[in-house]
Amino acid sequence: MQFETTSLDKDFEADISITYDSTLGKDELSKTINTNIEKAILQNVSSNENAEHLKDVANAFNKEYLDFKTQFEEAAEPKWELHIETEKTYQSEDVITIAISTYEFKGGAHGNDAISFLNLNAKTGQTFEFKDSIKDIEAFKSVAKAHFIKSLEAEYKNGKMEDFFFGKQFQLAENIGYTEDGIVLLYNIYEIASYDRGYTEFVIPFAELDGVLILN
Repeated sequence: MQFETTSLDKDFEADISITYDSTLGKDELSKTINTNIEKAILQNVSSNENAEHLKDVANAFNKEYLDFKTQFEEAAEPKWELHIETEKTYQSEDVITIAISTYEFKGGAHGNDAISFLNLNAKTGQTFEFKDSIKDIEAFKSVAKAHFIKSLEAEYKNGKMEDFFFGKQFQLAENIGYTEDGIVLLYNIYEIASYDRGYTEFVIPFAELDGVLILN
């Protein structure tokens, strides 16, 4: 199955850019995949206002900015920003993983950005939770914890586990997906640790998950 990159081609008063992956096919499988990609993106945009399409999100965001600018012209700079971008990180006969990156800025000290992974069944086009592809959750968690500690030691000389999980034990990331190098676990900003830590992510090679995963 082939994918192409589609961009929303329209000028706005706000700084808006939307670029996403979609399949080239016209069959039902392709339509299902494209529908689920767009649906997942919409769920990741906090200002979607129950929109059904990405162009509706852009139009609504731009209108909100114009309304704000009319009421508070002196506070309308810098411009509001909405940026959406996807990347296909993995594709096999069984799995397709799409990374969805969103950034929203409506003034203030900084904007809100996040990355999420969309896992799709390549044969049906339906979404699935990564946990559904794990055969042995405890074994997976053990390997993940070891890699988290390894990445922690490599990046922070004095980093401690409790500094990231607010005194709690290791927890799996909410965002887990497939890449060509293995399984990636990504913790968004504020999900663990403080804002200045930024994203925390690491990859577990497939070879270390032999017998642990159902899908490859």
